[in-house]
Amino acid sequence: MLLFGALVLSPLLFTAALSKPEDTPQSATLAGQLLVASPEMGDPRFSHAVILMVRHDKGGALGIVINRPIQELPMAKLLEALGQDSNGITGQARIFAGGPVEPDIGFILHSADYHRAGTIDIDGRVAMTPNADILRDIGRNEGPRKSLIAFGYAGWGAGQLEGEIALGAWFTVPADPKLIFDLDRDKVWDEAMARRTVPL
Repeated sequence: MLLFGALVLSPLLFTAALSKPEDTPQSATLAGQLLVASPEMGDPRFSHAVILMVRHDKGGALGIVINRPIQELPMAKLLEALGQDSNGITGQARIFAGGPVEPDIGFILHSADYHRAGTIDIDGRVAMTPNADILRDIGRNEGPRKSLIAFGYAGWGAGQLEGEIALGAWFTVPADPKLIFDLDRDKVWDEAMARRTVPL
């Protein structure tokens, strides 16, 4: 259950964590890929997790779990909990647990047809906007075609993710908007596992 008084959407937190594209050669990064927990994953926080990688460079990695829905509530109620104006807002918001780090910080993954100040293009098909403007736009039917609202993220320090991959804890899968936004969440891990590849 979310504690509404603590929720925030923080573009500064996420923007500061993202590297410039030139910081990491494209061939060496998992940004824009899906990270899939192996069946032998030893950390219960990530059992059967599928994570969209938003950043991966020599300084570490950051991603959002896409298959852990935790509750659904009116979009107007979510905006009110964030201290935002909810006038004219309709529809429901499905909330996901995006990871164990900063679980009160919100991020919205969405299709790349939408862009605002602060929007981060992940791979040309999927983007992320970490501020409440997008929620108002979604609630007014002016937002992206597809979206996923998550609180919290998964993070790794320098070299940590590479070590976990080497130990067989994770597989990688090319990102697919259908997996991210459309497929039944109970089927995402199975489908991602069927597509797994050997990383890097």
